[in-house]
Amino acid sequence: MNKKLSVVLKAMIPLLLAAVSIFWIAGYAASPQFHASTIASLDEKTGTVLELTAASAAASAAITLLPGDTATPIADKLAELSSYFLIVISAIYLEKYLTTITGYAAFVILIPAACILFSVNAFARKEMVRRIAWKLTVFGLAVALVIPASVRVSDMIDETYSASIQSTINTAIQTTGQLPELAEEAAETEKTEGTNGLQRFISGVRDTVSGTGEQIKRVLNNFINALAVMLVTSCLIPILVMLFFIWIVKILIGSDVPMLPRRAPEPRREERQDG
Repeated sequence: MNKKLSVVLKAMIPLLLAAVSIFWIAGYAASPQFHASTIASLDEKTGTVLELTAASAAASAAITLLPGDTATPIADKLAELSSYFLIVISAIYLEKYLTTITGYAAFVILIPAACILFSVNAFARKEMVRRIAWKLTVFGLAVALVIPASVRVSDMIDETYSASIQSTINTAIQTTGQLPELAEEAAETEKTEGTNGLQRFISGVRDTVSGTGEQIKRVLNNFINALAVMLVTSCLIPILVMLFFIWIVKILIGSDVPMLPRRAPEPRREERQDG
């Protein structure tokens, strides 16, 4: 009697845990309130990328106002950065959506499935069923944790480079504000002094007015550095964290799931004859 009661308890407890996972834990794990800090961090990154995109586009447009074709290649490069910033924004939005989706998948599908297998194994007592149940449990927990973990790692890197990214935005805004005035002054000089006067003006601008030529190059370099940081934190880090979790899961549960029980090796002919 006690043995039957023990088997029934071993079957009922996993089913209760599955119900708790579906109707209670999943509600928290898939709610935006539970992931408020993660979503807030991703929203902050989105705002930073949008600022960088707007600043690069404004700087590109302002540079084209300068007379001559000297700064045109830089303006083209700044315009091309918008497509790369779009990739970063897409990666951030994907992380944001997966934050709640992975929690739902883990606690509504994977872990309840593992609990059902544990319950079935209370009667079947198959090693294969037990191993699959444990693997589903570990995999479900890894799925639920991978996005929050990647965001935390990205935040650690962002804290190091946040000042330089903000400096890039401020420098671009400052330069963008100066360039229309310089272009207007250059046009006025061309009208009053002719082409030679305009060339002297441009040369003087590059040498005296905040080193405009070098400043424009510095703005481009800063944008490239900021883009590199955003690509690493928003695209590369999540992939590396996911690979790390896959490696941990493979260590904990193994890489192969035996679908059929292994057959015992047949005895050799010599052993048959001796028998």
